[in-house]
Amino acid sequence: MTSEQASGWVDPVPTALLVLADGTVLEGFGLGATGHAVGEVCFNTAMTGYEEILTDPSYAGQIITFTFPHIGNVGTNEEDIETVNMAATPGARGVILHAPITHPSNYRSTRHLDQWLKSRGVIGLSGLDTRALTSLIRTKGMPNAVIAHAPDGRFDTEALKQQAREWPGLLGMDLVPMVTSGQRFTWDETAWQWGEGYGRQSAPEFHVVAVDYGIKRNILRLLAATGCRVTVVPAMTSAEDILALNPDGIFLSNGPGDPAATGEYAVPVIQTMIAQGIPTFGICLGHQMLGIAVGAKTMKMHQGHHGANHPVKDLTTGNVEITSMNHGFAVDRTTLPKHIEETHISLFDGSNCGIALRDRPVFSVQYHPEASPGPRDSHYLFNRFMKMMREHRAGRAGAAA
Repeated sequence: MTSEQASGWVDPVPTALLVLADGTVLEGFGLGATGHAVGEVCFNTAMTGYEEILTDPSYAGQIITFTFPHIGNVGTNEEDIETVNMAATPGARGVILHAPITHPSNYRSTRHLDQWLKSRGVIGLSGLDTRALTSLIRTKGMPNAVIAHAPDGRFDTEALKQQAREWPGLLGMDLVPMVTSGQRFTWDETAWQWGEGYGRQSAPEFHVVAVDYGIKRNILRLLAATGCRVTVVPAMTSAEDILALNPDGIFLSNGPGDPAATGEYAVPVIQTMIAQGIPTFGICLGHQMLGIAVGAKTMKMHQGHHGANHPVKDLTTGNVEITSMNHGFAVDRTTLPKHIEETHISLFDGSNCGIALRDRPVFSVQYHPEASPGPRDSHYLFNRFMKMMREHRAGRAGAAA
């Protein structure tokens, strides 16, 4: 009998590891799926909405560390999933929590987070000092890492170190093919209302073609709620096929990976849309590739912006809004051509958060105005898009007359 057994104290055996590319090994306790996954570790500062975050296709290739310690306590449900392509498993490759998950306490909960992660094949780890890990990321940048879960606590640590060290990282990586829709479809579901759930659109004013680079459900809901009949097309759809749908507007969606890599096939299509003068609205990856399409460059960020509490200033109105963000790349504001207006900036670090063309009905933002999760300060952008399409239609009618 060991001294620990004699005293009645047995140290718990770690059943999960986070192995960083520099060889650092952090121990914790596994939850969710078993096995291992490699990705880039980022931190998210949101206090709520973890299910929406974990199903955001923009997180493909990443392992999320939640800075808020109590994640999972309100459980999960089937209504708050943000991915559209249910045939794939887009979203985070892993999740890191500080505190163990308690029993769910919420009237909308249908499943414990641990069970939900298992069903989606996502590896989880709890018991880590997430403050220390966040501090490391802020100092050294977002590291490549392997997250591993083995219930028996047995790991080939050297093999995991090698995998973390050899993973090439997100720079230069096109992840859109793994999250985009496989075929064209229409969307008419509107935003969730308390006590009512989701609604259905009945009288659309405009037809919008949404290019799916990893689009979120709530973006589509808000487009529908503001009067758009939405046709969603896969990321590789040609400009000719998009124009054949006779859209009143084009929407460029969010998505994962390096915009320069995805832009190799997406940017020429975007440039054709711009040349046609069709009102265009981009978000996140769509914003970054729009920036490339008009002559700017993108860059990899040190720690990225991930959370639901990021202040952004709208330079066109002077208003400050609290936004939901999720991006590790950004448009380099120093490379913006003179014919491009910078419309929004981050008040955290001054990075670019929005652009507009001065001579075309085209604009985009870096953050997530659909607010799922996050504050609803930025919903006005969908109305701005509607106004742009309305003015464009009126202009065409006047020219025809």
